[in-house]
This record gives sequence, structure tokens and C-alpha cells, in this order.
Amino acid sequence: MPPANLPTLVLGSTSRYRRELLSRLMIPFDVAAPGVDESERSGEPPAARAIRLSTEKARAVAIGRTNSLVIGSDQVAALGDTLLDKPGGFERAVQQLQMARNREVVFNTAVALIDTRSAAMQVENVPVTVRFRDYTDAEIERYLHAEAPYDCAGSAKAEGLGITLIEWMRCDDPTAIVGLPLVTLSRMLRATGLPLP
Repeated sequence: MPPANLPTLVLGSTSRYRRELLSRLMIPFDVAAPGVDESERSGEPPAARAIRLSTEKARAVAIGRTNSLVIGSDQVAALGDTLLDKPGGFERAVQQLQMARNREVVFNTAVALIDTRSAAMQVENVPVTVRFRDYTDAEIERYLHAEAPYDCAGSAKAEGLGITLIEWMRCDDPTAIVGLPLVTLSRMLRATGLPLP
């Protein structure tokens, strides 16, 4: 348990995936819903959108907080110029996985950290390039019925059974694909003086 004089860590997200990832750092943290409008802006590149939303989430949650480190994060998946959002259901997930078949999808996972003691903010985008293999429609349907990844951008959980649909991944931070880049976040937290591990 960190000393009482250290800042409170706050995750500005209601994502169960981000909560699970942050808990790996074994630091107590609070969770707050950022309540940010995540609507797409015309012509906004995927990486810029991920950075904007991460920053907006962190700023929204930081309001009124003192002695806190506030984390905002967002993931935007793109197949070329096409955004692959959370499908929400079976039919849309089938469409996304058919589009991604034998192609590369870039998952932009940005993280913003605000230190309310100084108002300093660190922001970084961590891209993960995923090459999906040449799977069949039957494999898509079996996968979706088995894992139902309808709350995941791109319709596949790389940390779960979705790994079977992937030919390769390229990244500097393997946790970024799940939704919160812990290597990057750990570096940011150390820069604020928070002791890790």
C-alpha cells in the first residue's frame, strides 16, 4: 500500500477491460465515469480521435479533484479509412470481421494522465497493427458464438479466443490492444513520482 501522502489514482473509464488492466499495477484506484461525447468528427484521423477522447476523458474526471493522478484512455480501430467501432451485435461483428479478413487493422490506444497537483498532462498514442488471417465465414460465426465480443472495437478479443483469427501483431506495448497501454502508463506514473512497482 502506497504512503498516504501520495496522490489518489483515478481511472476515468467505466470499461471493465481497463479496470482489469490497471489492477495489474497493484495500486489502489478509484473509478469515475467521464461522461464525454464520443461522437466521430468528420475528417479526424483515428490516432487524433483516440488522443482527443483520452484527453477529454481525463480532463472531465480531473475537474474538482486535488492530489490526484487521473487517467483517460480511448481506443480507435481503423481498417484504412474505415473506423471499426464496437459492433454491438452479431450482424455488425460479422461484417467487421469479413472486412478485416486477410487485412491489417490499426488499433490506436491513447492514454492521458493529468496530475492535478501541477495540472501537468502527459498524452501518448500507442498503435498496434494487427494482421487478420484468411479465415472462413464459418470460423467467424463459430468465434462470435463462442466469445460474443460485441463490446470490443474490431469485433475480436486478442486477449481471448480472438487470438485465433490473427496472423500477427506488431506493437511496443502488448496491453494496448486490450485497451490500456500499461508500459506507457507506468512510465507516465513514474514521471509523476509514483513508485512502481
